[in-house]
Amino acid sequence: MNVLVVIIAIIAIVLLLTGGFVQSLNFLLWVGGILLVVALIVFLLRFITGRRV
Repeated sequence: MNVLVVIIAIIAIVLLLTGGFVQSLNFLLWVGGILLVVALIVFLLRFITGRRV
């Protein structure tokens, strides 16, 4: 998971330097939304099955 965070940070920095501030924030918002959905799915699976996934 730490490697994924580093890759996302590098992509955001490259977008910030090349594409501008708004596009990098847009990318980070999309990534945050996707991570929120994944976390919600994992939480629901843990809650329904009653064990760790």
